[in-house]
Amino acid sequence: MASDKIAVRKILDKVKAEGRTSLTAPEGKLVCDAYGIAVPKEGVATSAAGASKLAAGMGFPVVLKIVSPTILHKTEAGGVLVGIKTKEDVERGFATIMENAKKYDAKADLLGVQVQQMLSSGQEVIIGAVTDPSFGKLVAFGLGGILVEVLKDITFRLAPATREDALSMLDGIAAAEVLKGVRGAAAVDRSALAALIQNVSQLITDFPEISEMDLNPVFATQSGATAADVRIVVDWNPPEPRYRPKHDDIVRDMNRIMKPDAVAVIGASSEMGKIGNSVMKNLINGGYQGKIYPINPSADEIMGKKAYKSVKDVPGAIDVAVFAIPAKFVAQALVEVGEKKIPGAVLIPSGFAETGNVEGQKEIQDIGRKYGVRLMGPNIYGFYYTWKNLCATFCTAYDVKGHAALSSQSGGIGMAIIGFSRSAKMGVSAIVGLGNKSDIDEDDLLTFFEQDDNTTIIAQHCEDLKDGRAFAEVAKRVSKKKPVVMLKAGRTSMGARAASSHTGALAGNDKIYEDVLKQSGVIRARSLRDLLEFARAIPVLPTPKGENVIIITGAGGSGVLLSDACVDNGLSLMAMPPDLDAAFRKFIPPFGAAGNPVDITGGEPPKTYQNTIRLGLEDPRIHSLVLGYWHTIVTPPMVFAKLVAEVVEEMKAKGISKPIVVSLAGDVEVEEAAEYLFDHGVPAYPYSTEMPVAVLGAKYQWARGAGAMPKASPSEAPSR
Repeated sequence: MASDKIAVRKILDKVKAEGRTSLTAPEGKLVCDAYGIAVPKEGVATSAAGASKLAAGMGFPVVLKIVSPTILHKTEAGGVLVGIKTKEDVERGFATIMENAKKYDAKADLLGVQVQQMLSSGQEVIIGAVTDPSFGKLVAFGLGGILVEVLKDITFRLAPATREDALSMLDGIAAAEVLKGVRGAAAVDRSALAALIQNVSQLITDFPEISEMDLNPVFATQSGATAADVRIVVDWNPPEPRYRPKHDDIVRDMNRIMKPDAVAVIGASSEMGKIGNSVMKNLINGGYQGKIYPINPSADEIMGKKAYKSVKDVPGAIDVAVFAIPAKFVAQALVEVGEKKIPGAVLIPSGFAETGNVEGQKEIQDIGRKYGVRLMGPNIYGFYYTWKNLCATFCTAYDVKGHAALSSQSGGIGMAIIGFSRSAKMGVSAIVGLGNKSDIDEDDLLTFFEQDDNTTIIAQHCEDLKDGRAFAEVAKRVSKKKPVVMLKAGRTSMGARAASSHTGALAGNDKIYEDVLKQSGVIRARSLRDLLEFARAIPVLPTPKGENVIIITGAGGSGVLLSDACVDNGLSLMAMPPDLDAAFRKFIPPFGAAGNPVDITGGEPPKTYQNTIRLGLEDPRIHSLVLGYWHTIVTPPMVFAKLVAEVVEEMKAKGISKPIVVSLAGDVEVEEAAEYLFDHGVPAYPYSTEMPVAVLGAKYQWARGAGAMPKASPSEAPSR
């Protein structure tokens, strides 16, 4: 993309020198010209006669707009007139606009009236930009004109946006079909709109002082896209970017913290009921084989381990120090940790920013930065890394090794993660508490788990991202290799923050999270149960080789609900080919129904399930199966579970492996059947038609984003 940065810099320098925080419309036009953003013919008149001459030169009809650095919302000031068709009307309009502007703000600096060629056709859209406290520069797209305020149908991407990002934005609004042409209207020029989005995103990237920008409306036609109005807001004092260590330094330090050979417990205690006692017990009873150094100035020995007054007294290297002391003592102990060159501190104590002690938290951050100590917490339960038998926490020891890594910002949610994992016998590689996130946060964990051979899926609960841009950049890379799942708390909007542009006002926090997480390849969990089930089931499911999903059910009602769930989760129900339809019909009773769902009816013997499931696995046109079981005397739950497991194993022996999920409806025996199926590699859920399909949908979302399955042909595009 060709751009004239020098021209834009001159304009912005002039605006800054004049102490302004916004550009006039003519200045906005010059900025657009410099970045290849199409705008109508226009000029500025300082008299009625000058306005008339300009209008005649560019051709009628025209639009008149007040030009004033102090009037940002021109329409509210009565500073816009559209559809002016004669020279006389232009002269009268000039006078009207100037008079209205003076009434609106008697002290306003009125530079004249902008005369602009009127665009009378095309679909109105908005392209804009906003600066988010966490994610930084974002570009936005949605329906424009007055519809943007009414429908709030807008989507965001991190800037700079790629062409792929820009095109995805055109499909990322609810009204996407409008752009493709409806009721005889022509489709818009998608390429021109995508280029406009890219150009805006590059502009705000090149000039960080541009805090908000609106092109609204942009008139999109079948042959191009032109911005009828430009609004640019600047901020001369943008916040300092959050400190971010280098990738190799993060990997080095996180490996020592998460997989330590030596742990110090600051505040270790022999007294039951104290956190320092629980941490020591968990380290010892959890089977940790590294060195454990209790730190307590009043003890010589704790739990059979020699105690030291300070970490500085410990001979040899220490990889991580676990703090189990009151908040008021943390800073001094942290200095000693820094002087000992320990790379990590696990800060269990509360009493920092969460209680209003912001200064106390800043003090430990400064100490950590000074000495190069990475801080986990404060206000956390600690962490587990099972492959080292490490329980650096006051919670109960956890010993089921596996490949799911989970983290939480909340201690309560952490307890739920531990409890569910234990109940479901879910193997985990790590469970980590992040608390106040004074330093180590989600992207540090992603960077560690990316290169951790013991982790295959990463599931994270968060209330906020301290540095959303850093997270997004890391997640985009990691999600190509391993599924990343996030439960973002605080989905409901508390109202858009005050902003000077339409784009800024529409930038509801959760909408930005929704779009940026999707852009980064992150699977978003809508509930805690979703997070936990995705972590448990996604690794179990084979990667699908295509989009075609078939439902086989013993109950028509389940079939309908499962079909709805497939659509809700972006899955494509396969259109049944006639030959495959005939093949299924050989196994089901005449009053059953082939097609999709395949309804074998409730009274069928195990053989019917066996034959239909086998057919579904054998036919290469079918890529995934959703099974809906209904509890019957003819085929009891455990009989069903065992036959499914047998068919799956039989097919695996032939080299056939496809994702299968199961919904079980019935009496309490279906719980045992579901557990049996999960133990045999088939995610199964009693009393739910939503969860099994949500799990399958999450697997598909990851596979598509990671490029792990073939691209869908037009006929296989997922249903929405």
